[in-house]
Amino acid sequence: MSGETAWRSGDAWAEAGIRAAVVVAHGGKSVSTEPTGPLELAVLRMAPLANAIRRALRGCGVAVCQPRFQVQGWNGDLASPVADLGRVLDETCLRYGDIPVVLIGHSMGARAAFRVAGHPAVTAIAGLAPWLPPGEPVDQLAARRVLLAHGTADRVTPPAETWSYAGRARSVTDVAVIEVRGGEHTMVWRAPLWHRLAVEFSRLSLGLPAGPGEVAKAFKEATAGDQRTLA
Repeated sequence: MSGETAWRSGDAWAEAGIRAAVVVAHGGKSVSTEPTGPLELAVLRMAPLANAIRRALRGCGVAVCQPRFQVQGWNGDLASPVADLGRVLDETCLRYGDIPVVLIGHSMGARAAFRVAGHPAVTAIAGLAPWLPPGEPVDQLAARRVLLAHGTADRVTPPAETWSYAGRARSVTDVAVIEVRGGEHTMVWRAPLWHRLAVEFSRLSLGLPAGPGEVAKAFKEATAGDQRTLA
């Protein structure tokens, strides 16, 4: 995957007036060198979320991109998707110039997003049902806005590891921590709530007016340091 390929499938039509970008990173597997096809479930399940952001921010000068990783797995020390995501960020800078980029990742995509958070274009990172095993670094998050959201019914990636990561990340930056009651790993059940979280995080991170309702309130309280459960 190259940044060019990623942006060709995103908002490449909106070249003029782009002032910010949101990059949505899909999940994958712990180990696999199989190519990632466009019909992989990990890819498909993020399309509605990316489209929700695209619709909500239409007319705001924000390009939204959903890149596809070259291979399906993380693959140990190779950390395969990290290089892919780094190339997308580099291409974003070449294409649109010095604009802020918000990263939103699910599962393995969240792990990759947090790894590349030190890229100078990145201003905010959200991990939705993230895969953040012990030992993941946090220093690269300094001065970035961070959201960590995990469902109580996730049986694939442990919520406890996310909360532990959040505690360490708070040593270098402010972190909003939101617990989604009944949320499972695929984010299919309660999908509208996950979509609103992604939309609202994008709005707040880019200095756009906050939307009404429970999600905006939850962000305010979660960033203040209290873990917030959304019913």
